[in-house]
Amino acid sequence: MYRFLLTPRWWGINLFVVLAIPFCVFMGTWQLGRFEDRVQSHEQAEKAPDPSTRAAKPLDALLPVDKVTSGRPAIATGTYADQFLVPGRKLEDRQGFYVLNMLRTDSGKALPVVRGWLPGSATDARVPAAPKGEVTVTGDLQASENTHSDGVNVRGGLPSGQVGMISAATLVNLVPYDVYDAWVTLPEAEAGGTGGAMKPVPAAAPEGSGLDLKAFQNLGYTGEWFVFAAFVLFMWFRLVRREAEAERDIALGLVPEEAAAEAADPAAETAEAPEGAPKDAPEDPSSPDYDVASTPVR
Repeated sequence: MYRFLLTPRWWGINLFVVLAIPFCVFMGTWQLGRFEDRVQSHEQAEKAPDPSTRAAKPLDALLPVDKVTSGRPAIATGTYADQFLVPGRKLEDRQGFYVLNMLRTDSGKALPVVRGWLPGSATDARVPAAPKGEVTVTGDLQASENTHSDGVNVRGGLPSGQVGMISAATLVNLVPYDVYDAWVTLPEAEAGGTGGAMKPVPAAAPEGSGLDLKAFQNLGYTGEWFVFAAFVLFMWFRLVRREAEAERDIALGLVPEEAAAEAADPAAETAEAPEGAPKDAPEDPSSPDYDVASTPVR
């Protein structure tokens, strides 16, 4: 009864099932592993001390930025150079912008420093001036932003002096010197009153270290892949059952006579009457097979 499984058509179906189910299981397991990694990193972050409370270290000793060094206090010495405003940034549910200055260090590279946050729209008229001369800053280290970071503006078209993303890839096109692939945010207002009007920007947790929406998306994708595997297996069993029932009906002669006749001679029904002619059309009296006796009297 199941010999049809060895036909070429069913060989293709069986091959698809054999390949699809392991693939779905693999993808579901991979997504589950990503969710478990996020849970583990979240638990480790909760147990670990606050990075901002640890001893400050020189900037170069903390690079490159990873989940361990993100948020650690970094020390850098240099002179403030170009200034940019980063619009569309929220702080305490209020809309505003960051004040970003490039700190030229002795190495020749510049470190982006977020000096603080101001409410409202980005405008130079309200921005406190950066300190003059050589300064030493201690700020919480952050990794360069990407297109998935909160508040990032990827639409472009910003006025001169504004940037939508704090990253070396963006800033290196705006300044004539190299830029560190990191940035720092000052935890306190600048001394001397120059930054007194600005609020410090708290350091963000490293990406992928918490149970955010992306983590639960991984869990949802896990369920979807396993559902796909179950669906493929269900459809295969359903197709096999339907094919087996059809083979059994044919073997027992349970196929309707009309269907059997049409299968044997598909043109039989077409030959009975011309195409488009009504089934109850009157017979032609000139036909030799015309039966006068059977003609109803009107």
